[in-house]
Amino acid sequence: MNERFERLRLLEAILFASAEPLSGKQLARHVPEGADLGDLLEELAGLYANRGVNLVQSGGYWAFRTAPDLAGLMQVENKVVRRLSRAALETLAVVAYHQPVTRGEIEEIRGVGLSKGTLDTLLEIDWVKPKGRRRTPGRPVTWGTTENFLDHFGLEALDALPRAGELKATGLLDSRPAIMALGERGLLTDDPETPSDPDHEEDPIEEEPWDILAAEFGEDPRSDSGDGEAAPDVAPDARLPAP
Repeated sequence: MNERFERLRLLEAILFASAEPLSGKQLARHVPEGADLGDLLEELAGLYANRGVNLVQSGGYWAFRTAPDLAGLMQVENKVVRRLSRAALETLAVVAYHQPVTRGEIEEIRGVGLSKGTLDTLLEIDWVKPKGRRRTPGRPVTWGTTENFLDHFGLEALDALPRAGELKATGLLDSRPAIMALGERGLLTDDPETPSDPDHEEDPIEEEPWDILAAEFGEDPRSDSGDGEAAPDVAPDARLPAP
């Protein structure tokens, strides 16, 4: 009895110490010849059946694994800090101060073409969302900020955004082209709010944001290449001529 118990302890120690699952052939090297390895492993698995870790066999290999019912409690969330590109920050500023705003209006204010990757990033972190369709020819999609945007920046409402005077005092107005363009065009006021002009009335939309984004840009060659990196914004005069 003691001899069998010692063999079980030995197998237990080997399996715990191994960084990889072990085959029966590998385990057999550590038990005396003639020992019933299969029976020993089954007994050891039974001893761990109701524990936090279980001894499991997969594809002929044995290893200790977290009990399935505890797997959900063992998940670890790692926060990855990502810096927004200058294009994304400028686009976010335009949307925040002039929402609801269309893609064309964003491009006009910034003076460069808007890449799909820029809106991809802002959508992914839930700082912008489609607000509706403008009641103008073509019914373009309009964009606005989200509740998550307000929460992240500690704002109670959009009227808590910094005013033009505050931005000038801190020097931000001159260093961020999007905000400067808004100020020069009279779009950045001391009391930013959603325009009340009838032309800015919106029709609700039911499409998913990602479907809208794909429809907005179509087969834009500047869109994501599939590796997760956003395509750079391109100034109109920097685009290559068509072949």
